[in-house]
Amino acid sequence: MQARLRYVMDPMCSWCWGFAPVLDALAKQADAAGVGLDLVAGGLRRDSVAIDAAARVRYLGYWQAVNASTGQLFNFTDGLPVGLVYDTEPACRALVTARNLDPESVWALTQLIQEAFYTEGVDVTRASVLVALAERAGIPRIVFAEAFDSAAQREATAEDFRWVQRLGIAGFPTLLAEHNGQFALLTNGYQPLEVLEPMLARWLERASHA
Repeated sequence: MQARLRYVMDPMCSWCWGFAPVLDALAKQADAAGVGLDLVAGGLRRDSVAIDAAARVRYLGYWQAVNASTGQLFNFTDGLPVGLVYDTEPACRALVTARNLDPESVWALTQLIQEAFYTEGVDVTRASVLVALAERAGIPRIVFAEAFDSAAQREATAEDFRWVQRLGIAGFPTLLAEHNGQFALLTNGYQPLEVLEPMLARWLERASHA
């Protein structure tokens, strides 16, 4: 069966953090049917202006909404400090780099970046932080650092962003099911597991007989 799940996300998107346990369960469900998961970096934000006090209050309001809807934990005390430049390209590039170096490590690295950002208040826009997290995910530090800073990985990340734009995907998380080059939308935005699990089961059944 030529089938894959494509998860379009940004590791610094709070709703993607809220969706992480759901995606983890869906990935295991698909894997049991022989269907793998590909992560596509969405490119949520390319801000060049540091967060000020008013912006921090606004962003923390988003976090509170995600926490209330999903139960995922957030560090409201240390997260999103004033002065942070909220540019998600480096974190997205870390995922793309991992995907090209060691595809099996991508989801582990994604989870490490999300946990560091949302629960530990770590600045995951910094290359040194991302290199250390990639090492924890199993990619040798020097190998990852050299690739992460390369023109090739910057362009590969930009191509992910363009792919998402060409498909008209405007929000994250978005989960697509691909079979023989045809896409089915499982969700655009957060949905609980009890909604998506039967949807994925039906799609897997149809794909297995197509």
